[in-house]
Amino acid sequence: MIDEYPISFVCNGHALVGVLHLPSSPPSVGVLIIVGGPQYRVGSHRQFLSLARQLATSGIAALRFDCRGMGDSEGIFPGFTGIGDDIHAAVDALQSAVPSLRRVVLWGLCDAASAIAFYAQSDDRVSGIVLLNPWVRTEDSLAQAHVKHYYLQRLADPAFWRKLIRGEFALTRAIGSFAGDLRRTIGARGAPAAGEENLPERMAVGIEKFRGPILLLLSGRDFTAKEFEDAARRSKRWQRILARGEVEQRDFAEADHTFSRRSWRDQVAHWTRVWIDQSVIP
Repeated sequence: MIDEYPISFVCNGHALVGVLHLPSSPPSVGVLIIVGGPQYRVGSHRQFLSLARQLATSGIAALRFDCRGMGDSEGIFPGFTGIGDDIHAAVDALQSAVPSLRRVVLWGLCDAASAIAFYAQSDDRVSGIVLLNPWVRTEDSLAQAHVKHYYLQRLADPAFWRKLIRGEFALTRAIGSFAGDLRRTIGARGAPAAGEENLPERMAVGIEKFRGPILLLLSGRDFTAKEFEDAARRSKRWQRILARGEVEQRDFAEADHTFSRRSWRDQVAHWTRVWIDQSVIP
């Protein structure tokens, strides 16, 4: 049996809303599920709800919550780079509601994973982090991912050639799009575009300072994951991070960005539980 009940706490004067999932016995580990993108605490395909329940069934507390301006919470959403105060308030609430906790894990998908990269090193209460398909997108990185992954895959796809032969494919427009992406890819080898910040490196600076265990999950059928892989491959800082013994990386070849199949979501939950048992609790 597990218990589930709503919880409310304050961040910078705004009421935030979440749901706490508790196992039958007092837990020593709690997972804070951080929501990314334009969605709320249930998650795409109810992934966050399912994850929280599976964690609680395994003896791990879980809190999923809406950041300011999202879901049922008050305020204005500050963007993923600005939710550090939301995360801090949620950790406070989790620890206050579950006094038995000795360790807190942050778990996030897409730009929530990026937010964790910025935040984790600033809070000594964080014992481990789970990053799924971290968001590192700039206009240049998207163009590079298109050139490297999308166009080559299309050329190898028989369906593409059938459409081309039947005249169902807008070839001129596709060539123009490819040429634009190729120009950005070539230009990206020099200085960053004017006003464009180096998001992957800024994230790496934060992760470098976090010395706890890290679980990195990357979907094989996801441009966001491909962009992260490409950015990490070009970054000496990210290469040093990924080579650390505290980092466990799992590549989920068949999964898409939001783990839209139930079996994929269950696999992510399983990997999360096993990693907590092996890397966080000891």
